[in-house]
Amino acid sequence: MVDFRPLVAHSRDRAGKGAARAVRKAGFVPAVIYGDKKAPTSISIEPIQLTKELDTGSFFTNVYEIDIDGTSERVLPRDVQFHPVNDKPLHVDFMRFGKNTMFAIEVTVEFINEEDSPGLVRGGVLNVVRYSVELMCSPINIPDTIVADLTGLDIGDSLHISQIELPEGVAPTITDRDFTVATIAAPSVEELPEDEEVDEDAELAEGEEGEEGEEGSEESDGGSED
Repeated sequence: MVDFRPLVAHSRDRAGKGAARAVRKAGFVPAVIYGDKKAPTSISIEPIQLTKELDTGSFFTNVYEIDIDGTSERVLPRDVQFHPVNDKPLHVDFMRFGKNTMFAIEVTVEFINEEDSPGLVRGGVLNVVRYSVELMCSPINIPDTIVADLTGLDIGDSLHISQIELPEGVAPTITDRDFTVATIAAPSVEELPEDEEVDEDAELAEGEEGEEGEEGSEESDGGSED
């Protein structure tokens, strides 16, 4: 069951730029609720509670139950306008939803079991093609993340969306191909085998012998001039 996050708001009688400026001057953030074949509802929200929700990092995937002077609306945030200088929220759009409403939502991909990937164990690199995937789902069935299991993947293998188990009623918005989410790439710099490793002591000794030979040659040249 989805967790409806609470928000408290107040209704507004007037809409438009002038009314919105008056709301901001009074210390609130203007917002509007639309959708589900109903007339838009203009509201105002306290900036402290709105900023707290924005700071969660999951504002646009949370479902909210807004209390508007005793009347509740279940909504999903769709847009936030910010001040270009101080980055404070200026206006918020919320969308109502019904039981058959479907939304396109970006959901983060969580990669697990890296230690069970032969390719990664042998030094391969996880090349993430998509850190998030756009999914079509009901607002009451939005997953927090989708889990990509790396078990058994070797160097050169790819992980496709069809290999990720999605919740019931949830599907990717891209339906014309089985797109790649990640690959296991070969390491960029491969280690030399033991028998090919350079012996630093031997190399240093060879360098010293070469320098001594050069010095002896220079002395010999100098004697011939006398």
